[in-house]
Amino acid sequence: MSSSKSSLTALTLGAIGVVYGDIGTSVLYAIKEVFASGHVPFTPQNVMGILSIFFWTLTVIVSIKYVSLVLRADNNGEGGLVAMLALASQSVKDKPVLRRWLLGIGIFGTCLFYGDGVITPAISVLSAVEGLEIISPAFTKAVIPLTLVILFGLFAVQKHGTTGIGKFFGPITLAWFIVIAVLGVVQIAANPAILWALSPHYALGFMFDNPGVTFIILGAVVLCVTGAEALYADLGHFGRKPIRLAWFSVVMPALTLNYFGQGALLLKNPEAVKNPFYLMAPDWALVPLVLLATMATVIASQALITGAFSVTKQVIQLGYLPRLQVQHTSVKDVGQIYMPFVNWGLYVAIVMAVVMFKSSSNLASAYGIAVTLDMLITTTLTFFVIRYSWNYPLALCIGATGFFFLVDLAFFSSNMMKLFEGGWFPLLIGAAVFTLMTTWKKGRELLTQSMQRDALDLHGFLDAVFVSPPVRVEGTAVFLTAETGIVPNAMLHNLKHNKVLHANNLFVTVQHHEVPWIGLDKRVEIESLGHDCWQVVVHYGFKNDPDLPKALHLLRGQGCDLNDMTTSYFLSRDIVIPTIGGGMAQWREKLFAQMHHNASGAAAFLRLPNNAVVELGSKIEI
Repeated sequence: MSSSKSSLTALTLGAIGVVYGDIGTSVLYAIKEVFASGHVPFTPQNVMGILSIFFWTLTVIVSIKYVSLVLRADNNGEGGLVAMLALASQSVKDKPVLRRWLLGIGIFGTCLFYGDGVITPAISVLSAVEGLEIISPAFTKAVIPLTLVILFGLFAVQKHGTTGIGKFFGPITLAWFIVIAVLGVVQIAANPAILWALSPHYALGFMFDNPGVTFIILGAVVLCVTGAEALYADLGHFGRKPIRLAWFSVVMPALTLNYFGQGALLLKNPEAVKNPFYLMAPDWALVPLVLLATMATVIASQALITGAFSVTKQVIQLGYLPRLQVQHTSVKDVGQIYMPFVNWGLYVAIVMAVVMFKSSSNLASAYGIAVTLDMLITTTLTFFVIRYSWNYPLALCIGATGFFFLVDLAFFSSNMMKLFEGGWFPLLIGAAVFTLMTTWKKGRELLTQSMQRDALDLHGFLDAVFVSPPVRVEGTAVFLTAETGIVPNAMLHNLKHNKVLHANNLFVTVQHHEVPWIGLDKRVEIESLGHDCWQVVVHYGFKNDPDLPKALHLLRGQGCDLNDMTTSYFLSRDIVIPTIGGGMAQWREKLFAQMHHNASGAAAFLRLPNNAVVELGSKIEI
């Protein structure tokens, strides 16, 4: 009993560090941006109204929508937009047109995650370092260079993994929440009447009296729920109970106290609007507070970078991106990975964001469109899950998701007003990634069709070969093929050039499925083709780590025992030739050919031993 309690405590502490780092650092800039917009007249009644809107936004979007409702929609214990997409598409698999639309919408939402992944670290770290300007205006020129140095250090250490420093994430972020709560309590104690803003009638009163202004400022209010999607995405790492416990016991109270503390300060000193968070602190505490804020924002950014690696790996296994180099940074935790291309691609985009926008206030204009559209997509997919997978009554499904859909739509519509002020930036990133993903998916379909047109039937081919069999040599040949039942190009080349056949031959097809995990008991299927030849299908979920040699060892006892020392893996290295006319526009075919050329080899992706791989090339027109 005590061990389960200590495990729950450890998971809750971990959730505070990883899941809530992002939303926890929004106190640095959210209130400032609402009042800095100039749309809200500075009156005590308006301050109360804005604080009430903040509190009820956190309550409705985070506490009710994500923590209470969306966390229930787990896919075998996994969360996140990819897991939700897989659930939704599976629930409507008997409706192919609807399923295709949902897949398109869900994949676009996943692409927007990358836009959010660029803006969030930039605005978080920049807003923390801007605290130096409060210490002394002389530091103003150092803010951007120091931000870039911190971000470079963060991305440079990714290849070493987070095992060593990960254990400090929870305690540091917990210290951050305690500090921001204390800062808020000190200010509230000087003006306890501010707590009346907890009543929803202040929010409703402000909205009723200022409908136009309310709509405009929703674009800034949404800053208080940055990272809400991370709640759901990290479900598989921590579980539902620790995430909920961390939110209600630590995060929500600390955020509420800090926001209300900033409001109390603004009632006393309206001039503090230039940076209400840092101006809550006494002068002697500013330097340590800037250091703690910087650590908290780096940890928040770390969680997002790790999420980008994880999402990219899942999308690759769903077939929407080419294989990329994946390095495992932990021998204990298979989920800890490093992807150099994603890491440095994100860093370059974040540097562009910092240099182009120059301040957290300018970046706040860019933030919001991507994240609110993601929230809208999550709500839409949730409807199809609870309606078609859980089979809840239609009226209940519309009622449960319709309210959140309208709330998300209001936030998204408000943020669309920032489109030309910077909102285009994350949308541009999302659109670029979406173009890459859809081009790769369509290109793979065309490639498969082209291969099937020229393919030979495996059963008939083997029957013909064994009428007058070639010389057979010792050992096992594993031929990888994209489709079952067809002759791999690698085998044709091997017979043509080497004129031999191995004693044992496995024709292996690796299939990835729209479920997070597939257990070892369902990992492999085997069918005997006669003459010591077998057709093998290896199954993986999008969260499984592919390891083909390990999977093939599961065949022991089924008439096909592999010896690592005498097994060779034969792969086809296809060169794609774009042709005029056909499946895609010429520029997309050229893009696909380039992506195909640059994709990391199947050998590394499937963890094949380097000294046992034979690659044989061929050209395929699409």
